[in-house]
Amino acid sequence: MERVGVVVIGRNEGRRLIACLASLGELAASTVYVDSGSTDGSAEAARKLGARVVELDMGIPFTAARARNAGFAALDKAMPDVEVVQFVDGDCTLAPDWIAKALAFLQSHPDVALVCGRRRERAPERSVYNRLCDREWDTPVGEATEAGGDCVIRAEAFRVVGGYSPDLIAGEEPELCVRLRMKGWRIWRIDAEMTLHDADITRFSQWWRRSMRGGHAFAEVSARHAGTPFAIWTRSSRRALFWGLALPLGVVLGAVLIHPALLALLLVYPVQVARIAMREGPAKPASWTYAFFAVLAKFPEMQGVMRFYRGRLLKRRNTIIEYK
Repeated sequence: MERVGVVVIGRNEGRRLIACLASLGELAASTVYVDSGSTDGSAEAARKLGARVVELDMGIPFTAARARNAGFAALDKAMPDVEVVQFVDGDCTLAPDWIAKALAFLQSHPDVALVCGRRRERAPERSVYNRLCDREWDTPVGEATEAGGDCVIRAEAFRVVGGYSPDLIAGEEPELCVRLRMKGWRIWRIDAEMTLHDADITRFSQWWRRSMRGGHAFAEVSARHAGTPFAIWTRSSRRALFWGLALPLGVVLGAVLIHPALLALLLVYPVQVARIAMREGPAKPASWTYAFFAVLAKFPEMQGVMRFYRGRLLKRRNTIIEYK
């Protein structure tokens, strides 16, 4: 069996981090926990549970990408023969048989660099926002173009592409997948339970900021790889700008400059909600909830896209967008 190491990242995860490390079982001894300025004793709790701990320099802006790279570097130093690395966020717990299934898949697919499985939300019943996260994690099984923060990756492939892009404030995992595919590697999602995630999103403002962060990621990652055959999220950025800015602004200007009746064009939004719900299955209430938030999300996503381009225009580095 391959030599396996684990990198966990977190900030003020508290009980979630303890549950995460406990779920690793024997792999806790081969785990590096990277702490991004916690004030709740997370670093000390991780040490007590047997993990190596890296505490990031608070003088440098935190990003998840920077934390993951620091974790891999510490793991590589402690375990020079590490072959496979499980990355997992500190608000997740690992499924008991996930690692075995991921390793078996990698062994039979030597051209696959990164494999992921089904991430589920721990408490989808707590809020509509948690339920939306649970649906977001349910992506198709098979070859993929991107993965999330929880994944198993070959250490060799990680080294070849230089790890995550540390300057990205969001979207670092899909961007890493772009560079892996550029090198000829493949990305795969298998039909297996991987992690339980605790989003703990209970307020509309949290959902809004998380969606805004997503829009920023769409813009930055698509701009970084624009024009390449491996580019992702170009359409996502354009949709956010169209639905969140161009369309409503154009309608309002038309109503002011031409005729107020043009405001009726804003009915395209409920029509779009209905279209998405019909595609998802109109008999299910969850379809309408998803459709409503999918359309509404274009507004915070647009804010994130505009935030990225404003920062680039002003040559100003954007800081992370936190929602917890």
